[in-house]
Amino acid sequence: MVETPNRIDAEPAEGLDEARLIEDSGASQHVGRIATPVLRDLGYRLVRVKISSAEGATVQIMAERPDGTMSIGDCERVSQALSPAFDVEEPMTQAYRLEISSPGVDRPLVRESDFVRAVGHEARVEMAAAINGRKRFRGRLIAVATGSDGPAARMRLITDDNSETEVELPIRAMAEARLVLTEDLVRAVLRREKAAVKDAKRLAAHRVGADIKTSPGVVSGTKSKKLKAAARGAASNPFGPDEGETHGR
Repeated sequence: MVETPNRIDAEPAEGLDEARLIEDSGASQHVGRIATPVLRDLGYRLVRVKISSAEGATVQIMAERPDGTMSIGDCERVSQALSPAFDVEEPMTQAYRLEISSPGVDRPLVRESDFVRAVGHEARVEMAAAINGRKRFRGRLIAVATGSDGPAARMRLITDDNSETEVELPIRAMAEARLVLTEDLVRAVLRREKAAVKDAKRLAAHRVGADIKTSPGVVSGTKSKKLKAAARGAASNPFGPDEGETHGR
């Protein structure tokens, strides 16, 4: 795993401050407002907060880096930072279990960049209010357009008679949106993983070359092992691992 600083020392990473267009509500929104600045200081951004009655009460916080990655090590780091913050703020009135997770392959779509990255894949959308008498839509995302109400997802739907129709749905008017787990999506994730491994190996080779230039004829065995480990750890899934891979307190 490639280690990152605990806090952002200079300018924030691109996309770190991108606003969510689909927000949580109620107690989840309150928890999210406490978690957001803590996550940002660590270089992560909030995806979703889900509160359930599992094991008494469970607060699941879904987070990611701006590029969509989130490893198990990232989940542990976030958990260690959020636990004391929640102990002070006490967002829940009852005992609860804190879980930190990645967005998952069939991830929720909450920001404009999520929809842009998901173009070409199948998604399921539920609108907060009905459009032409319909609230639920399922189809392939074909584009993200700019409408009168802000960014809108353009989807190609399959009707009951197997004909195709297109619809444009304002993202801010959605109650929920997420990718549908398909073979195409899994293949895309595997391709991105493979590309990430290649990029990490190139970066490792560049660093080793820099060490050789700085200290001619001397390459630390420990340094070499660390770089190889970093290359292996950098194969983080751009859409994140399945939601089942969480770190709980």
